[in-house]
Amino acid sequence: MRVEENIPAALNNERIDRIVSLIADISRSDATKLVADGGAEVDGVVALSGKIRLKEGQNIVVDLDKIPVAEPPGPDESVVLDVVYVDEDIIVVNKQAGLVVHPASGHGLGTLVNGILALYPEVASVGQPARPGIVHRLDAGTTGMMVVARSQRAYDSLIAALTEHEVGREYLALTWGHFDSPTAIVDASIGRDPRDPMRMAVVNSGKWARTHLAVEEEFNKPAALSLVKCNLETGRTHQIRVHLAAVGHPVVGDSMYGGAKSALVAPRPMLHARTLTLIHPGTGEEVSFTSEPPRDMREIIERCSFEIAD
Repeated sequence: MRVEENIPAALNNERIDRIVSLIADISRSDATKLVADGGAEVDGVVALSGKIRLKEGQNIVVDLDKIPVAEPPGPDESVVLDVVYVDEDIIVVNKQAGLVVHPASGHGLGTLVNGILALYPEVASVGQPARPGIVHRLDAGTTGMMVVARSQRAYDSLIAALTEHEVGREYLALTWGHFDSPTAIVDASIGRDPRDPMRMAVVNSGKWARTHLAVEEEFNKPAALSLVKCNLETGRTHQIRVHLAAVGHPVVGDSMYGGAKSALVAPRPMLHARTLTLIHPGTGEEVSFTSEPPRDMREIIERCSFEIAD
């Protein structure tokens, strides 16, 4: 897997090893090793030193397959997973809130990958050694449907399908405010926030991203709120959260993108991956998996109502 980005203003004149660590979600030392192993290209030329400083607008391509793995992730039986479907090719998990998907700096154990390896050790040889079986991710605070490849043929097939936008992903979000229209399409490129490289933002230099929105329910107590169905046409980092914030309707509980407000306090972003639809890598048939929001999100929604003024 290769990830390509244009350097935003926030990373102007930063060292390439720091930039790679942000893009690949790895430690600074691992980023330095990746660069030394030829895993990063700048404007089409392989960079061999982590000390090189990049300028705004330059293009960088990071080869995630070159992420160094001193010790591959191992099994962790303490990780409890809600596996909703499994066969020889795929594992579908209903991810709980707070669960990090794969080991990274600061999260060596206790991740979804560690739990998968405890149940299905053969996944260790599928895909990237540092992130075995992982073809897409959910943010730690996001719950819901996620597929993991159990075989290499499934990994290759799912990566190709995601690249071609052939995997259906429907989310449910509780957002601030009422929408002007019951349906909308947000078509806005996403990249690193020019003011904060740890965040994403709608930027002209970012990658094309499109989210389809449909309001399912509106509330006016304890504030103006909307329950919104979100369908991803692309899958950029924090896409739904960024797009909803960009149109003035941040996700309730999302402190990173302006959704944490005192009128309705939530322990995490109220975002749930409700339905996942894909072509099965083994059978070639379309399969779909659905889960309803978890208890914490249901309880927040139950506190909302729509009252008609006298």
